[in-house]
Amino acid sequence: MEQLERRHKRIRKKVFGTPERPRLSVYRSLKYIYAQLVDDVGHRTFVSVTSQPKTDEPLAHMKMEKGNKVDKSKECGKLLARLALEKGIKEIVFDRGGYNYHGRVKAIAEGAREGGLNF
Repeated sequence: MEQLERRHKRIRKKVFGTPERPRLSVYRSLKYIYAQLVDDVGHRTFVSVTSQPKTDEPLAHMKMEKGNKVDKSKECGKLLARLALEKGIKEIVFDRGGYNYHGRVKAIAEGAREGGLNF
């Protein structure tokens, strides 16, 4: 866990979100994946999605019941891209959150690219 935090801090020194080009921040738990578009200048979140089933939180949730975690992550990326395009966001920077660009993190990035986001 300490190594993950160090990697994330190292990445965050270089990756910075602006209102014109927000940061796509990824968090991966053992069961679900979460992603959000963040403006680091204005300290606000434009769009957030999760693979977790619907709760009371104001996040966009997946409706996909079957499939593995990688498939759900890819669908999360596509949903995030659709919501971002509705808000007029086309360009982003990707923050992998200290995780390796592999598996679920790679799937969410590919889904966002397929959905129409550029990074």
